[in-house]
Amino acid sequence: MSGHTIGSELGRLTDDFFASRAQAYRGAVEACAAALRGGRKILALGNGGSAAEAQHFAAELVNKFSRPRPALRALALSTDTSVLTSIGNDVSYEAVFSRQIEALGDRGDVLLALTTSGNSPNILRALETGRGKGLFSVALTGRGGGAVLGLADILLDVPSMETPRIQEVHLVIIHALVGDIEDALA
Repeated sequence: MSGHTIGSELGRLTDDFFASRAQAYRGAVEACAAALRGGRKILALGNGGSAAEAQHFAAELVNKFSRPRPALRALALSTDTSVLTSIGNDVSYEAVFSRQIEALGDRGDVLLALTTSGNSPNILRALETGRGKGLFSVALTGRGGGAVLGLADILLDVPSMETPRIQEVHLVIIHALVGDIEDALA
């Protein structure tokens, strides 16, 4: 596939996403901004490439995205290898995020979950744990949301079933979210 074809597909998917999910996207921005404004935090999580995107999102909030500003409270739950490996070894891999949410999540925080399939058992368990603790959840998925549908308060599903394309659009969404959160808090 040529770079031009990939770029055209990315542009089409991105345009389709923002056209069809504008209300849900705006709700996600408002929920994140309200949580941060109220002294709460955003906990981001994902597996593999989605873990990298969750870390990217948290880094943009803690440091800065497009302008100098006070640091914002965000944490990626895929970064502490000792916590991840001890939970994976002693409990189960399905619990690597839910245990951290038990320890670090507070009512009013936002849980940002990235899963291209919408079916990752550790993401589903994290969303269930977050709901039980009173966290608001936003899920970025592929088309339809998979099993995440109904677990997340807001579903931002990219209209594709191809993991690379979904992840590419997730990165665009993450940058848009951070920029819009910064604007909302300015």
